[in-house]
Amino acid sequence: MVVKQICKDVAIIGAGAAGMMCAIEAGKRGRSVLLIDHALKLAEKIRISGGGRCNFTNRHTAAENFLSNNPHFCRSALARFTPQNFIALLDKHGIRYHEKKYGQLFCDDSSQQIINMLRCECADAGVGWQMPSQIKQVEYTFPIAEATSEAGRRFILTTERNVVIAESLVIATGGLSIPQIGASALGYQIANQFSIPVTALRPGLVGLTFATENFYAFKDIAGVSLDAEVSCGGATFRENILFTHRGLSGPAILQISSYWQPGEALHINLLPQQDMQKIFFTYRQSGTELSTVMTRYLPKRFVQAWCAVIFAQLGLAIEPVNQYRDIELRQIATALHDWQITPSGTVGYKKAEVTLGGIDTRELSSRTMESKHVPGLYFIGEVVDVTGQLGGFNFQWAWSSGYAAGQFV
Repeated sequence: MVVKQICKDVAIIGAGAAGMMCAIEAGKRGRSVLLIDHALKLAEKIRISGGGRCNFTNRHTAAENFLSNNPHFCRSALARFTPQNFIALLDKHGIRYHEKKYGQLFCDDSSQQIINMLRCECADAGVGWQMPSQIKQVEYTFPIAEATSEAGRRFILTTERNVVIAESLVIATGGLSIPQIGASALGYQIANQFSIPVTALRPGLVGLTFATENFYAFKDIAGVSLDAEVSCGGATFRENILFTHRGLSGPAILQISSYWQPGEALHINLLPQQDMQKIFFTYRQSGTELSTVMTRYLPKRFVQAWCAVIFAQLGLAIEPVNQYRDIELRQIATALHDWQITPSGTVGYKKAEVTLGGIDTRELSSRTMESKHVPGLYFIGEVVDVTGQLGGFNFQWAWSSGYAAGQFV
C-alpha cells in the first residue's frame, strides 16, 4: 500500500483559536500551511464559550491577568497583538459586539461568527485543512551536516490518512479541560517526546467541592447566588458566588479556583459593602431575631443554612439581638465578613474552563513561541503554562500567542 505524502512549510496540530490565528499569520507570509485536527466539528470550545456568544477578549488585558510559573513570559506576545487588534478584525468582518462588565467583550449574535471569521481568514491566507485526522506518530529529522539550515529540518507526522512532512510544527492542541468536546493530552505527550518539561497540570476556572461534613447544611440551597468577596492564595475577587449540589461555583469561585491549593481555606466576605457589627449594634435593644436582621442583606435560605453551621461552631443559639453580648455580636459579624471554608477539591476537567500549567515557558522563546532546544517546534495557546483569569483573557492569549508564532514559523 502506497502512503500518500504531503509536504508543507508549516503543520499545525489543533484548529482551535490559537491554531487558526497562527495559520492565518503564517499563510499571509506566503508559507504553505496545513491545519490538522482530530475533531469532527471545528472550534467547539469557541462555539460553546460565553454562553454561545464567545467572550472573545477583554479590553483591559495585561500580564497581571495571567498565571504562570514564569509570569513575565506572556508580555511580549500580548504587546504585539492586543485586544484592539482583534477588535479590528471583527470590525473588518462586520461582527457586532458588546461589553458586559469589566472589559469583557461578547458577540451580539453568536460565537459561530468568530469561527466563520477565522475560517474565512484562513481561506484568504491559503491555509489547508485536514480534519478529522488523528496523529499517530511525530518524528523529527535534523541532519548534523545541515544543522544551520532549515532545508535539513523535517517533522514527519503520520496520520491515518497520510504522512505530512513540514519544516515547522506548531502544537496548538489545548489543555485537558472539557474532554467531552475533544480535549486530550496530545500536546503534553509531544512535549515529553522531545524532553520539553511540562509544569504541574490541574483544572482551572472551575467549581469547588466540599466534604459532606463541611457542607451538609448547604446541600439543599443549590441555585442560591449572592455577591461576595472571595480571597485565597494572595488573590481577591468580588463577584457572585453560586451554591451547587456539590459545593460552590459562580464567577468569584471560578476566579479564585485558579489560585486555590488543596488544603487551603477560602476567606469569603459575605457582605463586602456592609459593616455588620455596626448594623447589629443599631439593633442592640431590639427584640428582632438576629437571623431576621441578616435576611435584610442576604438570601433567607442561605441565612438559615449559614446560621445553623456558624452558630453551632460559636456555641450560640439563634435569638433576638438583645439577647447577645457585644462580644458575641462581634464574633458573628466577623464570621460574616470572613467566612472560612476549606474545599475538598474541584469538579474536575469535565467542568473546568481551562487547564492550569502546561509547557514550561522557560523552554520557549517569548518572542517566537519556538522551543529553545528543538528548532522549528512551537507551542501556543492553552497547552502553554500561561492561564488567564475569567473574562476573555484566555482567548486573548490564544490570539496573541498564535499571532506571535505565525510571524516566524
